[in-house]
Amino acid sequence: MGRVLGLVWEKRPRVWGLLVCAVVGAFVAGESPSSRISSPQRRSASSESEIILAGEHAVVHGSAAVAAAIDLYTRCSLRLLPLADDEAGAAVLELDLRDPGLTFSWPCAQLREALLTEEVAGAQEARPCSPDRLASIARLLEEHEIPEAKVWLSAGLSAFLFLYTSILGCRPGKVTVSSDLPMGSGLGSSAAFCVSMSGALLTAAGMVAAVDGISSKGTGWELVGKDDLELVNQWAFQGEKIIHGKPSGIDNTVSTFGSMIKFKKGELTNLKSRNPIKMLITDTRVGRNKKALVAVNSISEEVSSLVELAANDEIAITSKEEKLAELMEMNQGLLQCMGVSHSSIETVLRTTLKFNLVSKLTGAEGGGCVLTLIPTLLEKVIAELESQSFRCFIVEVGGQGFQVCQGGCSCFNGDVV
Repeated sequence: MGRVLGLVWEKRPRVWGLLVCAVVGAFVAGESPSSRISSPQRRSASSESEIILAGEHAVVHGSAAVAAAIDLYTRCSLRLLPLADDEAGAAVLELDLRDPGLTFSWPCAQLREALLTEEVAGAQEARPCSPDRLASIARLLEEHEIPEAKVWLSAGLSAFLFLYTSILGCRPGKVTVSSDLPMGSGLGSSAAFCVSMSGALLTAAGMVAAVDGISSKGTGWELVGKDDLELVNQWAFQGEKIIHGKPSGIDNTVSTFGSMIKFKKGELTNLKSRNPIKMLITDTRVGRNKKALVAVNSISEEVSSLVELAANDEIAITSKEEKLAELMEMNQGLLQCMGVSHSSIETVLRTTLKFNLVSKLTGAEGGGCVLTLIPTLLEKVIAELESQSFRCFIVEVGGQGFQVCQGGCSCFNGDVV
């Protein structure tokens, strides 16, 4: 019997939190891989979403972008089944997507035949999905007859099959995924999926362990070492590449390491906010229209400097908020000139402007979510936006990154895991 471990991945920056909570079953040291799954064991992971403060798509072209995590969660529960099922030929890998109400399954024998023609290299080093392997995965998905309108679903399933079989092989199991995040709205839902999934799988493979340090988010939660975080991030990035082709890596990096970051040409700089910042997220419920965009690098650089500037009194704090609002307004104006806004986004901008609040879209792809800087939360703003059928989220900032838990732990929603 292995100990019960909880794994938390906190995708929350010190200023904007992106948190991952993962609950996983760990194994007794020295057990062989086969003995580790001789009896049913369950693992769960939860990761937060992410927002871009400045520099939409600039990062793809070598300019700087500033991103941060928020506390809206994607939850992944993994249960590995006994090897006896596999030996009897009845073993399957099942994926249950709770929010769209979809379930997919593949016989382990079919996965083994299609994907494991070569010896698995192991989980200790992330590796890209080869064109041949991706083609084999695509053939596995054909029998499910996924419509073209749901291309995002095919990409997500491909990433899932690649991560699962690369890290754990073709072991029988059931994975359940649910999320607080609206899909395709610029909040990093795919990165949250890939990071939490990778973290749970790597913990099951014995590749992720806790270090000293207690989380403030629940009794018993512990921090994860930097090397382990890097491994989770590298695997998640490989999943993101399957979904997006050539992602910048900023979404999965924020999700893994927490803390607000500046990301430029593959290099990241952790930003420590000297004062708390509150944001209102408004989901326009309009899908994004992806276009190649480049925001101005200087805005991102100035935002980076501003968030780290200490403000020691109310006057200084107000001045700092006003400057951040000015930069957000400039960024939104540039995006509007590029033609990537939307009538629903403009409605949100007009509504918040009535209360002297500044907003900008996040993700820069003609839809999705709108980010509003809130010095003091105004309930009237939320009420009016929701009266127009928009959905609003109040998000907190701050966090400690990916974490693990041993024994019974209180999770972030108050449940004991």
